[in-house]
Amino acid sequence: MSGQIDLSLYVHLPWCLAKCPYCDFNSHTAGDNAPKDRYLRALETDLKAEARRAGGRPLLSVFIGGGTPSFFTAREIGRLIEVIAAEFSLQSDIEVTMEANPGTIEHDDLGGYAAAGVSRLSLGAQSFNAESLKRLGRIHGPDEIYSAYDGAAKAGFDSINLDIMYALPGQDVEMAVYDVEQAMALGPAHISYYQLTLEPNTVFHNNPPPDLPDEDKSFEIQERCQELLVEQGYEQYEISAFARAGHQCRHNLNYWKFGDYVAVGAGAHGKVTEGARIRRYEKPGHPLGYIEQAETGEIGSREIEVSDSDRTFEYMLNALRLKRGFTAAEYMARTGLAIDTIEDRLAAAAQNGLIEQAGGWRWRPTALGLRFQNDLTASFLP
Repeated sequence: MSGQIDLSLYVHLPWCLAKCPYCDFNSHTAGDNAPKDRYLRALETDLKAEARRAGGRPLLSVFIGGGTPSFFTAREIGRLIEVIAAEFSLQSDIEVTMEANPGTIEHDDLGGYAAAGVSRLSLGAQSFNAESLKRLGRIHGPDEIYSAYDGAAKAGFDSINLDIMYALPGQDVEMAVYDVEQAMALGPAHISYYQLTLEPNTVFHNNPPPDLPDEDKSFEIQERCQELLVEQGYEQYEISAFARAGHQCRHNLNYWKFGDYVAVGAGAHGKVTEGARIRRYEKPGHPLGYIEQAETGEIGSREIEVSDSDRTFEYMLNALRLKRGFTAAEYMARTGLAIDTIEDRLAAAAQNGLIEQAGGWRWRPTALGLRFQNDLTASFLP
C-alpha cells in the first residue's frame, strides 16, 4: 500500500434519555446516575493509548457520536477535545463533528460547544411531523428542531447537518416532501437523507409497524425528495448524503474512501493500516465494563486482521456508496491488491447494469446500482 492514508478519530458517548425502537447502535438509557465523570476519565485513558496507535499521523477529523453526545455539557465536551488536542497531532483545518438531539440541547450550551472546538453540528431531526416523531420514539417535536437549529446558527455554526429519515410508518409522498422542504427552508449546509431500515435486535425488527411504505412507495418517496434536494443546490455525493459546495462531511468521506480511523469509547470500532496489513478492532461494548477496564489501566480490544478477500468486499461496501466511485489507483493504494484480481467481477456488475466505467480506470455505480446497492456490493463478496 502506497502513500500515507488519512486518519480520523471516532469518539463514542453511549447514553440516551430513551432508546429509539429503530436504533441498533451501542446506546444505553441513561437513567438518573449515568457515570459520566468516570466515563470521561476512561476516555482519557483510551485516547492516550489510541494516540500511540496513531503513531504521530495527524487527524483529518474527529466525530463525537452516540448515543446522544449532547447529553454531555459543553464543559465536558471541551474537556474531551482538550485531551484530543494534547495527545494527537491535528491537521490545521480539522473537522470536529458532534451529534446532537434537538430534545437534549440546552441553548446556553450551543455557544459553549462551538467555543470548545466543535466545528460541525449534526442534528438528529428525523422528521418535522409530530406523529412521525412520536412513532419513532423521539423525545423532541418539530418546535424543538426549529429552536435547536436557530440556536446553533446564532452560536456561530456555519456547518450544520440535519438527519432526515424517509419511508416512515404511515408516511406518503406528500408527508415526505414536507419533511424535506422544512429541512431545506432552515438552510443547513448538509442534509443526510436516509431510509428507515429494520435492523436486527431492534424493537421495530421484532415488531414491525404495520403501515410501513412498501418498496415501490419507498422508492417513489426517495426519488421525489432527492430531486427536490438537487434542485435546491444540494449535491448528492453519497447514497444518503447531500451537501452544499464545500460542506461534504470529511469524516464520513474518509470511511467511504477506506481510510483509517482510531476509536475510543464503549463498543467503538477502529481500522488501521500497518504496512501491508489491515487490522480492525472493537472496544468492550458495555459502558460499565469499559470503565472498569480503564480503571485497571488498560482497555482491551478484540482485533482481527482483514484478509485479502475481505479487503475487496469492505472496500466496495464503502467506495460504491459514493456517486464518484473509485479509481484503480485508489483501490490498489487502499487495499494493497492489484485491480486485475477483480476485473471479472467488475465486468459482471457492469453487464448487469449496476456499475459503469467513467473514463480510464474509474468505476462508479449507475443509478440502478445506487438503488440496488446490496446487489451491487454482493458482487464482491468473498
